[in-house]
Amino acid sequence: MTKIDKLESFRGNFAAWLLIAFGLIYFIWGLRKVIRSKTHEHLHYHIDGTTHSHLHIHTNEHVHVHAKDETKNLTPWVLFVIFVLGPCEPLIPILMYPAAKASLTGLVIVSVIFSGVTIVTMISVVIISSFGLNFIPLRRLERYTHVIAGAVIFLSGIGIQFLGL
Repeated sequence: MTKIDKLESFRGNFAAWLLIAFGLIYFIWGLRKVIRSKTHEHLHYHIDGTTHSHLHIHTNEHVHVHAKDETKNLTPWVLFVIFVLGPCEPLIPILMYPAAKASLTGLVIVSVIFSGVTIVTMISVVIISSFGLNFIPLRRLERYTHVIAGAVIFLSGIGIQFLGL
């Protein structure tokens, strides 16, 4: 086994385990959010002796204002991880080497075509899926979207790691 094969094997296993961990954490976070978003009643007691109650949901609309925290931008790190763990490395020799061997123009043409086809395919799948999902009554499932997404990511990681998908 060559060094590149070992590196690819490690990278693939690492990415699968990250999917499993992230999916499980996201699933648990989604469950917590579902449980917290149940409507419940709060009693309020006032100084003048009056009381009243109201229905209440713990969601983002009911937050308390705190001092502004310094936020950090994670986008560069997320992009870095995606590029490092992305599955496109095997495509480099398949697509780039023949084009680079022929000419720089060939390299640019192959890169532009591959990028264009990839982007058009992704956009088409999202648009078609959006239109298709609009015909299915999913209103009752909206509350569980994070739970479902976490489960799908978790199961994808399981499939990659243990089933070789």
